[in-house]
Amino acid sequence: MNSLDIRQVLEFLPHRYPFLMIDRVLTSTPGKNIVALKNVTMNEPYFPGHFPHHPVMPGVMIIEALAQAAAILTFTTEGHKADDRMVYYFVGIDNARFKRPVTPGDALHLDVSLVRHMRGLWKFHGIARVDDAVAAEADLLCTIRALDERNAS
Repeated sequence: MNSLDIRQVLEFLPHRYPFLMIDRVLTSTPGKNIVALKNVTMNEPYFPGHFPHHPVMPGVMIIEALAQAAAILTFTTEGHKADDRMVYYFVGIDNARFKRPVTPGDALHLDVSLVRHMRGLWKFHGIARVDDAVAAEADLLCTIRALDERNAS
């Protein structure tokens, strides 16, 4: 699989505004890696409060963007799309480092590589870049869980 436009991204992620963090997938190789794009705009809902005098994308949102890219990589690797019968959980983060601020106007490139898949757990290494500068990186642990009837609504 190669690139995905926003309509195709929406088929793989259940997230919607204001929590959708992926605008486009630039490249993807199932079972290996993905490079996705988040265009950071002044319209992001967190900028009025973080910080009004110097807007900076919160680090947790950068990590969430990496996790959403990892979700798309997981679904494309397994050959299915997100639906109402399952949920993709972000279950752990290690070695998170923030190296430069991300501000409105930045194009955040999300480069996520599969490290290991074992017993329903997926481990990834993600690097978020602006231009060629690393903004953040982390190791992510994720899993997919089926929802029963009681939890589906």
